[in-house]
Amino acid sequence: MSARAIGTANISFGLVSIPVKLFSAANSSSGISFNMLHARCGSRVKQQYICPKEDNVVVPREEISKGYEFAKDQYVLFTTEELKALEEESTQTVEVTEFVPVSEVEPVYYDKPYYLGPDKGGAKAYWLLNEALKTTGRVALAKYAARGKQYLVMLRPMDGGLVMQQLLYADEVRPISEIGLDRENVPEAELKLATMLIGQRAADHFHPEAYEDEVKKRIQEQLKRTYPGAVEAQDRDGRGDLDGAAPGEGRSHRPDGGAPPESRQTGARLAQVRVGRGGAQARQTRLPRGGRKEGGVAQIDAGLRSSVPGFRFRS
Repeated sequence: MSARAIGTANISFGLVSIPVKLFSAANSSSGISFNMLHARCGSRVKQQYICPKEDNVVVPREEISKGYEFAKDQYVLFTTEELKALEEESTQTVEVTEFVPVSEVEPVYYDKPYYLGPDKGGAKAYWLLNEALKTTGRVALAKYAARGKQYLVMLRPMDGGLVMQQLLYADEVRPISEIGLDRENVPEAELKLATMLIGQRAADHFHPEAYEDEVKKRIQEQLKRTYPGAVEAQDRDGRGDLDGAAPGEGRSHRPDGGAPPESRQTGARLAQVRVGRGGAQARQTRLPRGGRKEGGVAQIDAGLRSSVPGFRFRS
């Protein structure tokens, strides 16, 4: 199945402008994701924000603002309009500032990668840039604004096209000196032995397909044993975490989706609670159509609970 573009942009330097399409390089849908369920009834839970200062009253979205904590429990509050005024204008332009040798960009600065493909009318210029970067051994550093934010990116060539690598800013990377390493002298004999051991396992090429996520593999095998159609159904339904966001806008890997916002009325941090959909009225989850009815959800839970506590299928 062809990849779907998540956006468009123009690579710009000097008088050159190359229209391109953006594609996510990470296939997040290949992972196994779980929903958070109410263990007692099997219904999916939802988030609510509560204010501890007002007897844990539920705070609706329209009464929530954002605040920057500059001291313990003290915040600088911002309205939506104030934050909007500070956002970067989304020009959809990848503005190249300089070309540097690829060896000059330390991989510790690498963040999310995106594939670039030529948009209408940009194929010739696209491939010309790709070959020029290969020939010179350089990469393009550029600024890119999207969704109100500005990103530092690097354009680098691959055999199959161009990659736009989102980079971390200098203040987002801690220097290695912070961990306090004390350098020691390395004896020549020990260095030769270490070099020999490395040589015994040396390879000239990286083959990523030779490595697998063993945890994911074990979960898939357990799913197939207890409910043979589970993995195929998830792929068919597209329940993986599809990455359809612009650079820097990827989904949070934290279970709670990020830090709770602050209440503008009280200046207190809000707590998060999860409640089951339908509350006490929630019904027991049933197997998807076409699945085995014998034993129901309890049969599946029994096989999976040891590896994934609280796991249940939902209809």
